[in-house]
Amino acid sequence: MKTIVITGSTKGIGLGLAEAFLARGCRVVTSGRRQEDVDRVVEGYGDRYPAPQIYGKACDVTRYDQVQDLWDATKAHFGQVDIWINNAGQAQMIEKFWALPMDLMESVVHTNILGQMYGAKVAVTGMLDQGFGALYFMEGKGSRGDVQVGMTLYSATKRAGNYLFHALVKELEGSPVLVGSISPGMVVTDLLTLQKEADPDNWERTKNIFNILADKVETVTPWIADRILSNPEHGVQIRWLNRAKVMWRFLSAAWNKRDLFEGF
Repeated sequence: MKTIVITGSTKGIGLGLAEAFLARGCRVVTSGRRQEDVDRVVEGYGDRYPAPQIYGKACDVTRYDQVQDLWDATKAHFGQVDIWINNAGQAQMIEKFWALPMDLMESVVHTNILGQMYGAKVAVTGMLDQGFGALYFMEGKGSRGDVQVGMTLYSATKRAGNYLFHALVKELEGSPVLVGSISPGMVVTDLLTLQKEADPDNWERTKNIFNILADKVETVTPWIADRILSNPEHGVQIRWLNRAKVMWRFLSAAWNKRDLFEGF
């Protein structure tokens, strides 16, 4: 039974991963900025999963002391941390970079860069001390250097996270700590909600592309969970939406009609 910590797991992909790991018999630590959100999610698990599998603790990943507390509390509760997933992140609305408010810039950078670094530092230090463990980074738009107009802030932070991942793969080569990354592809989360709100006139056109390429959280996360649990490879990049799948989605779009946004 693996013990898995997932930052930012009270909604979206993080919540989906937590559900998938619980369904596979793992012990899962749910985390989010607000304790009331964590408590709500943990309470919701109560009817479906045994209580000994579940633990929840609030953590603002922009606060190093809180990230360390998350590790310490998990160790005290479960005795070890087998897998730590740096999932917590903050999105932005589609907008020209210079038009974004400063408070949003600071919040996205602190969450998506410092939050990743704090999580990595705490997890790697703890795993080296206990002699085992795996750290995973969550990729996003811009991780591999692709540019989308209006997503500069978010994508720049994801590019930084990708560098951190590759650097730690090299620094931890030969150590007992495995490092990997997760690329979930286009998933229907609050990032798409922000895009709809930012450009409602263009939404119908962009929605068609999303219906071809995107997937729901409950489709993607069980597949990712299985790959993480079975992965022995240091430096692995777990990618749901690869090039072959993208080509097939476009080729089959004429007869394979998908509507991911009914009631959205």
